Amino acid sequence: MSKTFTLLVTLLICSSIHAQKDTVRVLDEVVVTANKTEQKQSTTGKVITVITKEQIERSSGKTVAQLLNEQAGITINGALSNAGAVQAVYMRGAATGRTLILMDGIPVNDPSQISNDFDLNFFSINDVERIEICKGAQSTLYGSDAIAGVINIITTKANISKPVNLKATVTGGSLGTLKTNLQFFGKSGRFSYTTRYAHLQTNGFSAAYDNTGTKNFDNDGYVGNTANAAVQYQASTGLQLKAFTQYSAYMAGIDASSFTDKSFYDIHNRNHTSGTGFVYRHKSLSLTGNYQYSKQHRNYDDNASVGAPIFSMNDYDAVTQYAETYASIKLGSGFTLLAGTDYRYAQMNNEYHSVSSFGPYNSKFRDTSMNQVSAYSSLHFNNRQFSMELGGRLTDHSKYGTHYTYTINPAFTIDGHFRVFGSIASSFKAPSLYQLYSSSGNPDLKAELATNYEIGLQHGYGSFSDRLVFFYRKTDNGIDYNSVTFKYFNYVKQMVRGIEYEFSLEPVKDFSLRGNYTFITAQETTQSRINFKDTVYNYSLRRPAHVINLTAGYRFKSLFVSLSGKYASDRYDVGPYQKADVLLDSYFILGAYAEYIQSDKLKFFADVQNLTNRKFYEIRGYNGIPRLLNIGITASF
Repeated sequence: MSKTFTLLVTLLICSSIHAQKDTVRVLDEVVVTANKTEQKQSTTGKVITVITKEQIERSSGKTVAQLLNEQAGITINGALSNAGAVQAVYMRGAATGRTLILMDGIPVNDPSQISNDFDLNFFSINDVERIEICKGAQSTLYGSDAIAGVINIITTKANISKPVNLKATVTGGSLGTLKTNLQFFGKSGRFSYTTRYAHLQTNGFSAAYDNTGTKNFDNDGYVGNTANAAVQYQASTGLQLKAFTQYSAYMAGIDASSFTDKSFYDIHNRNHTSGTGFVYRHKSLSLTGNYQYSKQHRNYDDNASVGAPIFSMNDYDAVTQYAETYASIKLGSGFTLLAGTDYRYAQMNNEYHSVSSFGPYNSKFRDTSMNQVSAYSSLHFNNRQFSMELGGRLTDHSKYGTHYTYTINPAFTIDGHFRVFGSIASSFKAPSLYQLYSSSGNPDLKAELATNYEIGLQHGYGSFSDRLVFFYRKTDNGIDYNSVTFKYFNYVKQMVRGIEYEFSLEPVKDFSLRGNYTFITAQETTQSRINFKDTVYNYSLRRPAHVINLTAGYRFKSLFVSLSGKYASDRYDVGPYQKADVLLDSYFILGAYAEYIQSDKLKFFADVQNLTNRKFYEIRGYNGIPRLLNIGITASF
């Protein structure tokens, strides 16, 4: 094992040794994702990781995907690739599309994507106020796709007091990168509002890796814009009304495939999401309602490039609708009942046009849709030492009929320092419209079913806090792609076991240390990628067994500096057709950040990624990021 990896492990151990303080530090961060209502983190047995506003503001040079990629249990393939790359979210070893993305607590997804997942490129990190990550099966409260967990990206601003506020950020750096963000927000009487605009452009680098070093691959650039607005109105003491909209669009240069360059090949993606909702509170009752409409468009434009076809245009369109209402009722004696219902609708279509030496070719995937209606409830009990959640969801799917999922989640606090917790939860994922009805689709696919088990220990003592979690997940009817029939199919099963360790430490005043370690081992019984017979793989593609993230920071009055490191172990990626999977080398990359706060209205910052310019690959045949430097300024008025 590398010296770098050994050093990181040593630092993790040392942090625990130097953490002995005399005062108790209670983990009481307020979260909303655990049970759809505000509660202190110490009152739930769920595994919640919070990325705070302060952490986000110190990540201005990164993307949302890069920030998530530093969290325990999460690997995002594409986060460290060229801008605009596909952001494949792997949580706790689960495949893509098994982690549900929420925006302000409401699910977002794209039915035209193979796995029904959502494009993280649509989020600007400057628009994010906070992120809550809830790991483990969450289908009881959040429905299909939450097999491995949910990621709640919160954009709503809190604690606004002045009627007019202005915040602007400008960042420039390597590869001709320019990032701008403008925010205008305020509160007057019962009315509050937020408007934002973000722009990112970069010349980028070649997405594909030139393994010969002689082909002079061209750079693949990126231009993206995001605009959003939200309003809230306190109609009465107990009733709050809200409305919101967000529009995101980007263009990114892409290449033909691994190790293969292609000029004039671009992807144009856009998303428009709007919605409205209300929250009513009266004594022990809280009633919430939300409606959201979302429309996505993806266009792959291969224009005048070398090869066949000489021209192609591939367009995908999708629509989703989501409506929910739920109530939280405090029953007394520590009991709280949550009950709700939601409706989900998904629709997509696709058109493909090409011209080659054989002439023109056109195909069309006509409008296809499916929907589901769910009812769920959860009974939560909490006192000073013990908490328990029992929950269940009944889902009626337009194609797959009735599915039932459940959650059992106890937690026990010991002497104010330790908290022991565990859970057993089931989940399911319906196949996507693409997997069912596209030219590669299989309408006979079964729904994917999974059961998740976890047990953990959370500890807080003085300025030190940490959490250790063991988890196990068994998945049946997993969905994969058949390389012989070129159709999607259900493989036999997948079993994943893992360990997550997270810690936060302040050994001396103004010095902080934060880190995490994830170990994952997987076994999949599926089709061989060599001879197409059933076989057993003791790993999952593109998911490293060992990952360590570590950040150390120190504040010198108005100056804050930090150094971070990321280690990812060897992992396999799919090889050439009918060849064995290829082992990708482990990598360790360093990053650094510095900010100088001149006043409460002016901040200067600098961010460096891949400080040593290490050559590495997240995905076989594609480049990882080189050394990237970004320098910026934030002004508030």
